[in-house]
Amino acid sequence: MPTVQALAQLLEAAAPLAYQESYDNAGLQCGDPQAEITGVLITLDCTPAVVAEAVRRGCNVVVAHHPVIFRPLKRLTGANEVEQTIMAALKNDVAIYAAHTNLDNVRGGVNDKLAEKLGLARTRTLAPQSGVLARLTTYVPNRPEDQAADVAGRVLGALYAAGAGQVGQYAACSFRADGLGTFTPGAGTHPAIGQENRPETVPETRLEVLLPLHRQAAVLGALRRAHPYEEVAYELVKLENAHQDVGAGLVGELPGALAPAAFRALLKEQLRVSVVRFTAFEREIKTVALCGGAGAFLIGAARAVGADAYVTGDVKYHEFFGAEGRLMLCDVGHFESEQFTGEVFRDLLLAGFGRTFAVLFADTPTNPVHYDC
Repeated sequence: MPTVQALAQLLEAAAPLAYQESYDNAGLQCGDPQAEITGVLITLDCTPAVVAEAVRRGCNVVVAHHPVIFRPLKRLTGANEVEQTIMAALKNDVAIYAAHTNLDNVRGGVNDKLAEKLGLARTRTLAPQSGVLARLTTYVPNRPEDQAADVAGRVLGALYAAGAGQVGQYAACSFRADGLGTFTPGAGTHPAIGQENRPETVPETRLEVLLPLHRQAAVLGALRRAHPYEEVAYELVKLENAHQDVGAGLVGELPGALAPAAFRALLKEQLRVSVVRFTAFEREIKTVALCGGAGAFLIGAARAVGADAYVTGDVKYHEFFGAEGRLMLCDVGHFESEQFTGEVFRDLLLAGFGRTFAVLFADTPTNPVHYDC
């Protein structure tokens, strides 16, 4: 049976921990990474009642969106619900895994699922992250025998397999330029080309690829294993380019323009909510920005891209003024905007593990907010 560690690796391949916000604590919250999975219970929030449900239904893993341990714990005495949840999980050998803002910040995550429910097309990241990409440059020999052996292709193939060379929806992206490399092997070296203490000039090809910074160790390891030289020359430069597939929020287009009241009706129907808090707006809604959870920090970004409406949760009174009459700001609730995240987890687990263990949605209600309508 797959292990808890295998589950973590699967989810982190889709939502790397490197993409979580600095304040976050996504990942394995508690449990034995080597434990074999008997079943997975999916929830937005893990509480003592959710752990009890997991035990009752034969699941030894709970996958949640929100981390149970959000701030450091100094003791485990059962003094509050967080401590009670962890104690119950440890007592019953239940592992808890959370994918939070890392799942918010990737395509195919929380926001894509919300956009899917609203029928948005041509979606793109609302606030792409910068500083998460690097450029790797290296040099391979390009003599006739190296060309025959396709040394450059072999090295590039290894880099691609390790996670380099992806630019948006384009894979195996690289740049090549031919030139001359010079070096003098020192005493005690074992050069692939040349002899000790003898200057060499070798036809070489310069290779350049982009890579996500969190794949740096894997890509450099692949480079060293695939490269024919004893001492591999390379440069790694961190880029400030925005990663268009990593970042907060999404923006997309409705199939057709809707009057503001009709758009709010769509929100109520598709998100199964009875209440939408919103700002006054008279124009039709076509371009929609969104952010699952607490997304008031993106109101300005939604205005900047020309969105007609911005859908999120947890908007405070004074933050509503940020709409400035330029868009309809809609607060559908924190839980409500993230309620379909479990479908993302389910699809990832079924794609990765098939039906080797049960993947269940929790029946335990965890939304602390109730409405008297």
